[in-house]
Amino acid sequence: MEIAAPCVVTLTWTLQDAQGQPIDELTEPLEFFFGGDDLLAKVEEVLAGQEEGFETTLHLEPEHAFGDYDADQVCFEDRALFPADLREGMQFEGLPAGARTRGMPDDAVYTVTEIYPSHVVLDANHPLAGIALRLQVRVHDVREASDAEIEQRSVAGDLFSVGDTPSSGTLH
Repeated sequence: MEIAAPCVVTLTWTLQDAQGQPIDELTEPLEFFFGGDDLLAKVEEVLAGQEEGFETTLHLEPEHAFGDYDADQVCFEDRALFPADLREGMQFEGLPAGARTRGMPDDAVYTVTEIYPSHVVLDANHPLAGIALRLQVRVHDVREASDAEIEQRSVAGDLFSVGDTPSSGTLH
């Protein structure tokens, strides 16, 4: 079956930065909705018209991946607003109650990047923002999408969408 919206593609990949340093690897094939919200637009553009067995390596500039880094998306909040067991790398949806920073998005996921006795540095940029990426991808299967998948524009959620965070096996 040829990849065309709407359908479901089963992929594996290796994700590296532009210098070849590994970032993420999906070794077990995983399904993604093609023509919806699961894949980056540039990835869909390259996969369109391909079939099972297709392999390629893409170079993704920040504007085609997770956007440019925006220093205005970094803020400082009082350390007392956070739990005692706070650690760098922890993430919070939205700013904590009592936050003093104005103009920051309410629905952003904030990553704790630094912790000081008096304040915490929060970053609303995607962890891969501003980074050029190299993505080696392989198509393992292509199938028709179900009515439910078409309606929600996703197979199981946003596994490969802008604004989420990477973790082993998935590129959120």
